[in-house]
Amino acid sequence: MAETPTAVEATPDAGSPPVALYVHVPFCVSHCPYCDFVVVAGREARGPANRIATFVEALEAELALRADELDARWGRPGTRPPLATLYFGGGTPSLLPARTIAELIDLVRTRFGLAPDAEISLETNPGPAERGDAAAQRDAGVTRLSIGAQSFDVAELHALGRRHAPADIAATVAEARAAGIPSVSLDLLYDIPGSSLDTWSRTVDAALALAPDHLSLYALTLDDPDAEGLTGAAGDHLPVRAGARRWRDRARTGQDDDRAAAMYELADARLAADGFGWYEISNWARPGHQSRHNLAYWRRQPYAAVGPGAHAFDGVTRRWNAARLDAYIGALVPRDGSSPQPPPGASERADGDIAAFETAMLALRTAEGWAPDGGAGAAGGALDPRLAEPLAAGLLRRDAAGRFALTLRGRLVANEVFGRLLPAAG
Repeated sequence: MAETPTAVEATPDAGSPPVALYVHVPFCVSHCPYCDFVVVAGREARGPANRIATFVEALEAELALRADELDARWGRPGTRPPLATLYFGGGTPSLLPARTIAELIDLVRTRFGLAPDAEISLETNPGPAERGDAAAQRDAGVTRLSIGAQSFDVAELHALGRRHAPADIAATVAEARAAGIPSVSLDLLYDIPGSSLDTWSRTVDAALALAPDHLSLYALTLDDPDAEGLTGAAGDHLPVRAGARRWRDRARTGQDDDRAAAMYELADARLAADGFGWYEISNWARPGHQSRHNLAYWRRQPYAAVGPGAHAFDGVTRRWNAARLDAYIGALVPRDGSSPQPPPGASERADGDIAAFETAMLALRTAEGWAPDGGAGAAGGALDPRLAEPLAAGLLRRDAAGRFALTLRGRLVANEVFGRLLPAAG
């Protein structure tokens, strides 16, 4: 009779077993010029030369390797807590056949453990050739659909390089509802170049008219991962394409911070009036529909991750896979028939001052807020000097238990508040 493994007790130095698993699927039909996610598009994603099947083989190999690592550290499923959430992101993971999604969910359930009420999210684009079969996705186990709507304005969609029309968003929501997917979320972008407050208002109203359960609203951010040193051999980003770089250079001239703030305030008021509760800087939900997966990130809980560019965190060490698909597949599906190896990447410790900063910053992103003393203090206690000025300026509020949270004004300048919490250099 095989000996039952004993789970390793969690310690501050050893980290903890994951509560969530992120699966990155990098394929898209086309690559939007503003997108910094790890994406491969065109013939690699569709048509006779597509690499989806080979990628899935590599993904399954990485899932097995990462599960082996967890087994060695924490014991096999059943001796360590099951995953509470599983998230398929991308890219456009809805390009995967539903049977493949079902097989991956079954593999995760077997090797990682999945709680009976686990939240299983799938990102999708609303185009008819991209969204897949909602009923089959529900049968595969998907409980939450995150739809990349971005805008309900035809001109804005075209400017962003999106392939769908507003009617496709409505059709995707309708199909998800008919399939019985329990939770439906829409992603929207604001501060799009050439946009206006009126256009944004119409987009928000159109989104609310579809009665989603959750809305994520993101300011269009045009970063430069090349300049930030994120695109090297072990980097978690791909180099920015020349055409995308030119698009971003033009787009920045059409953005406006004051307009973006007005758009955020308008949406916050509209969503509150429609029964949505704000729970994170960019996220609102109806009761019971908060993203449990993303809450694990904001609560700084440990999570596993697989796929090119994916990040994992055990509570102490952050690990990431390199972004390049060729290197990812080459390590996990070696051409010489040798055993799969972990894909290239890197890691770093996130403890001490870094951990303290991340805990505060992530908590302050949420409506739950942050208690500097872990919740033991009260409003009458000594005030952390780093928080005195933003509190006096109305950017923070402090409750009777000594917990701080951003006000609406504070959300608009959150990075300024977070900057006060950065550890001193040196």
